[in-house]
Amino acid sequence: MSASGGTRAIVAALGANLAIAASKFVAFAFSGSSSMLAEGVHSLADSGNQFLLLIGGKRAQRDATPQHPFGYGRERFIYAFLVSIVLFSIGGMFAIYEGYEKITHPHELENWYWPVGVLLFAVIAEGFSFRTAIKESNELRGKLSWAQFIRRAKAPELPVVLLEDFGALIGLVLALLGVGLAVLTGDGVWDGIGTVCIGVLLVLIALVLAAETKSLLLGEAAGADVVKRIESATVDGDTVTGVIHMRTLHLGPEELLVAAKIAVQHDDTAAEVAQAIDAAEARIRAAVPIARVIYLEPDIYSEAEAAKGPDREATPGGPTPHATGH
Repeated sequence: MSASGGTRAIVAALGANLAIAASKFVAFAFSGSSSMLAEGVHSLADSGNQFLLLIGGKRAQRDATPQHPFGYGRERFIYAFLVSIVLFSIGGMFAIYEGYEKITHPHELENWYWPVGVLLFAVIAEGFSFRTAIKESNELRGKLSWAQFIRRAKAPELPVVLLEDFGALIGLVLALLGVGLAVLTGDGVWDGIGTVCIGVLLVLIALVLAAETKSLLLGEAAGADVVKRIESATVDGDTVTGVIHMRTLHLGPEELLVAAKIAVQHDDTAAEVAQAIDAAEARIRAAVPIARVIYLEPDIYSEAEAAKGPDREATPGGPTPHATGH
């Protein structure tokens, strides 16, 4: 994900959420609707989340230091994980608590046209933000489904904004249903039920975000297509005859570590091997620009050793599915 693309989606979501949060709190003040209070806190939490994503993106751009030699790219993963915690604790749990209070102590809505008007405005504003996030995501999604894009994206910002905006739109529909039924029946319990439903929705979205960002924090490998491009670029068919085994790791959304043991000819000199490694690194960076950190270890390919199968002790975690052994 390009930094500019993610930033545009985040800024659009931030502007929409700040305006929506203010309008929802005004509607709550005039109507006493718990759905509006929950939605106001939801939008406020979303605004805080966008601030966190912007801060994470800024801090991730810091240069590497002796204490952090691989840089700070994972800051974006950390702040995205914080977003899931904020959404769960502030957005979801508060809404569930507020809805429970309204169900146990219902009261009739006052000035119902305030929440209805604000919710309709919020649908338009959130729709604009969601449209921006979809447009930015489509530039990177390719042929992936939306579920696959959210699961496989290495840059966390767009999946976070997509899920937040999608959840916000569903939450607005639930709030409209809760307020509408409360007005039609004169029973404020419906407003509380709508509020609980909003809280459950936010908790579910927060859990999905937490699971995906946790995987990024643990360290994810490059996608299969990227691995194939790296392998093809590594082998020149002359000095470098094959990839014995390889590991990749995302140091950040736009920074990839590549470590591989490569097969060289038995009679190659040290100078020839060194030149071949330099050339292979250049080819890898040309094929996959985000491959910033590359470690290539030369070894003599042995057909006898390869026939024994992959050596599971060769690197931590055992061989990758595409490993050929040596």
